[in-house]
Amino acid sequence: MSRKMVIVGGVAGGASAAARLRRLSEDDQIIMLEKGPHVSFSNCSLPYCLSGMIQDPEDLVFLHPGNFASQYNIDARVRHEVLSIDRTNKAIAVKNLATGERYRESYDKLILSPGARPMVPPIDGIERANTFTIRNVMDIEKLDRAVNALQPANISVVGGGFIGVETAENLTKKGWKVTLIEAMPQILRQFDFDMVQILHKELYDHGIDLILGDKVASFAENRIILESGKQIESPVTILAIGVSPETDLARGAGLHIGKTGAIRVDQNYRTNDKDIYAIGDAIEVYGSLFHDYFRLPLAGPAQKQARHAADHIHGLRPESRGFIGSSVIRVFGKNAASTGLSEGFIRTAGINMDYEVVKVIPRDKVELMPDSSMLHFKMLFDKQTGKILGAQAIGAGNVDKRVDVIAALLRCDGTIFDLRDLELCYAPPFGTAKDVVNFAGLVATNLKAGVYRQVHDHQIRERMDTDALIVDIREKEIFEKGHLKTGVNIPFSEIRKRLSEIPKEKPVYLQCRTGQDSYNVVLALQQTGFRNVFNVCGGFMGISYYEYFTDKTTGRDPILTQYNFD
Repeated sequence: MSRKMVIVGGVAGGASAAARLRRLSEDDQIIMLEKGPHVSFSNCSLPYCLSGMIQDPEDLVFLHPGNFASQYNIDARVRHEVLSIDRTNKAIAVKNLATGERYRESYDKLILSPGARPMVPPIDGIERANTFTIRNVMDIEKLDRAVNALQPANISVVGGGFIGVETAENLTKKGWKVTLIEAMPQILRQFDFDMVQILHKELYDHGIDLILGDKVASFAENRIILESGKQIESPVTILAIGVSPETDLARGAGLHIGKTGAIRVDQNYRTNDKDIYAIGDAIEVYGSLFHDYFRLPLAGPAQKQARHAADHIHGLRPESRGFIGSSVIRVFGKNAASTGLSEGFIRTAGINMDYEVVKVIPRDKVELMPDSSMLHFKMLFDKQTGKILGAQAIGAGNVDKRVDVIAALLRCDGTIFDLRDLELCYAPPFGTAKDVVNFAGLVATNLKAGVYRQVHDHQIRERMDTDALIVDIREKEIFEKGHLKTGVNIPFSEIRKRLSEIPKEKPVYLQCRTGQDSYNVVLALQQTGFRNVFNVCGGFMGISYYEYFTDKTTGRDPILTQYNFD
């Protein structure tokens, strides 16, 4: 029997749900209603129009209403706003924004995919500011026209999430002077504070005025006033503070709203009304790693939810196992990916979890390859079980490949032992025989077994305030190019001859370039009776990256004579 399926919203989730519904039935009537002028467009690609990487914004649109009609027999209506839901009579009130016409549309099943709206806080004086948000193709066209017309001396981007960072990067590539303002102490909270310093440096080195830990207090004409009192010239201001789930329809219809302020759905994306489903940025999802609900406004999860909901409508029984949260971004010359839990999230959410951290900086390819580069990799695992909890990777190479491996293991409840033994493809242009993730697995199993102890690169500044000895085992000529101001140089090649210079009565921290050679020295010392020795994971390179941005932007006294990022 033919049924009538109505979908509210026609971007990632809505368009995917419509296509899947059609694949499952040729008989059903499918109507997709989109408030905006476009359906099925790549909203994740919007910032790349600002640099000219995507030259024509119309290229962002994958399918037009006519394509949906001819290829899928789907009635896609743009500029049609759904005003309300009558659950009793299973009908919606719709307004045609082009003509002003109002009408009712009945449904057998209704899927809500309204997305999320950019947050625009009621900041004092905002009505006097020339502000823009980025949500759809029209927004990016409007912003691009304004920038080219005004030729501003500075463009401000407020918000250091994905959209904010990508917008700042693409405007900079176009030649504009950009200020990026983030109220929190860091950008991109998917990454831990120690890892994100690499990206802070990348933005700083490319000329972006990155302001952290300072909030917009008010606007004046062509100016932003921050809570610190600092004023920024800003003829054009882009608000990328975050998004708020579109829940007006759901609230008006009496559908349940969850603890996060988004629509609450069950494991099949069905609301408290058995004939109404909800997907995408408007809903909260279940976090399988920490067993609670959170918001995950990403296109990949939205498309998975769309397929799942459509399958359930057709009597299939797909298994929903929740979400772990995986993402990737490029920031100028660095790629950054993350999956699962981070230390920052564990602390912020108040999760009681006994975990250990692995941090390694190996090469992403065989060193002989001309495009080989260092890859910063951080992983969390459960101390008791060895279960992997999350990972982050930043480098010039394929970080997504490594983090995708971890994401797959997270989905399968994988452990550090699985990671250690995982067989991966190898050839010199693609990786190393012992890949980055295998290397992390080996380090993790050593830590779990108590083979050695470690401190992290971000803990060295505080260690220098004690009487602990930090021994730099790099060769003398490398040491002299840059080192910790209190570091003592005993080269790896001389360490066994100079054991008498290393005290046994107080903590000794062994540091090399990345933490690998110093690990070998720690083991050697332990074999010769030393019991209070620690490896500095991340080494001098990790310390350099962690210290650099804050040193440069705050004027604090550096703990290094020079930085070294090679």
